[in-house]
Amino acid sequence: MINGEDINAPLSERMRPNSLREFLGQGHIADKSSLLFRAVSTDRLGSCIFWGPPGCGKTTLANIIANSTSGNFVKLNAVNSGVADVKKVAEEADTARKLYGKKTYLLLDECHRFNKTQSDSLLPAIEQGKIIFIGSTTENPYSSMTPALVSRCRVFEFKRLDASLIKSALVKALNDEKRGLKKFNAVADDDALSHIAFVCGGDLRSAYNALELAVLTSDKDENGKIHVKLSDAEQSIQKKALSYNTDLYYDILSAFCKSLRGSDSNAALYYANRLISGGCDPMLVARRLVVHSAEDVGLADPNALTIAVNAMYALEKIGVPEALIPLSEAIIYVCEAPKSDTVITALEGARADAENYRDDDIPPYLKDNSYGDENTKKQSLLYKYPHSYGGYVKQQYLPDGLKDRKYYAPKDVGFERQIKKIRLSKGMDEE
Repeated sequence: MINGEDINAPLSERMRPNSLREFLGQGHIADKSSLLFRAVSTDRLGSCIFWGPPGCGKTTLANIIANSTSGNFVKLNAVNSGVADVKKVAEEADTARKLYGKKTYLLLDECHRFNKTQSDSLLPAIEQGKIIFIGSTTENPYSSMTPALVSRCRVFEFKRLDASLIKSALVKALNDEKRGLKKFNAVADDDALSHIAFVCGGDLRSAYNALELAVLTSDKDENGKIHVKLSDAEQSIQKKALSYNTDLYYDILSAFCKSLRGSDSNAALYYANRLISGGCDPMLVARRLVVHSAEDVGLADPNALTIAVNAMYALEKIGVPEALIPLSEAIIYVCEAPKSDTVITALEGARADAENYRDDDIPPYLKDNSYGDENTKKQSLLYKYPHSYGGYVKQQYLPDGLKDRKYYAPKDVGFERQIKKIRLSKGMDEE
């Protein structure tokens, strides 16, 4: 230990912020005007879940909360903890509350790993105020965790850190004598730091680890300095630098996307391979392909989305170079498929109305008839069961204020031509 710092701890641990003022990024949830900042500052934080990608500050913020509050702080990991551990924490928390009036914060890392039984063991302690629960997860809590637990927490979504922010953090680590790498007399080229910041994918922990590895494994020069070059950065983070600058990277990516939309399979294949051969992660190409298969092809050829998703799955499970074959097949298919943007148009229209016209006056026959008064149950009998009418019967589904809205309008192209004919034949649309 030197000046209270564990010199053997990884750089990412030593550089971990100790206060909200030092905290990097996540301005949408952690700036001075945010609910979270005010709650932590006044020691009024309730149970919450921090959800986001690795290395974006979830555990760091939880530790800051621990240092900022007057209560006890207990940390568990869902991978190696169970019901017995939760009960023990709850009992000790109850004792601390009754004897000393102290709150107990329970940080549960990887909280999505808890099954229903384990999650249910937390509920009484949360409801009775014995513990304030802080869950940390890289998985979407709304789909990976039990609804009963999620409903008792406020969910804060963390974003990947920007490359410029990560680069500034690396510069600070190089110049920090107490916690950082200053004592190694290390310097790093600008392109080396930029490479680490760009390639780490928004994961500050990964960036710190790469920089520290580069410093610790590099020899000192004749002046006693450790000089981290681009080649060192490439090896430390195990990804080769892109053979083009950032502006050109985004230009090539844009050209790839527009070639997909423009049905030019030759150009799309070329730009995809420029990206991949230049050092870009092929998964980025696959992800963009999946999006464009729905955005630009959509229901004109529903198979495009299936083929694109399967190509992404093949890339994930097989890897390069073999998976580049199904990826190329999917690129060609999306390019040659008929194009329609009706899905994205329908999404934008429905989302705009959902956000700006929150009409909850749902037609009574569409409401849940398992509760309510007798009149509500009578109204539910007015519902026309489509299968009793051959699969379709005309009735109002949207609220009165939006009943004339038309979000999806099929085009006269590809499979949508059939959808359009079917809708016209049933009187769902007009010519």
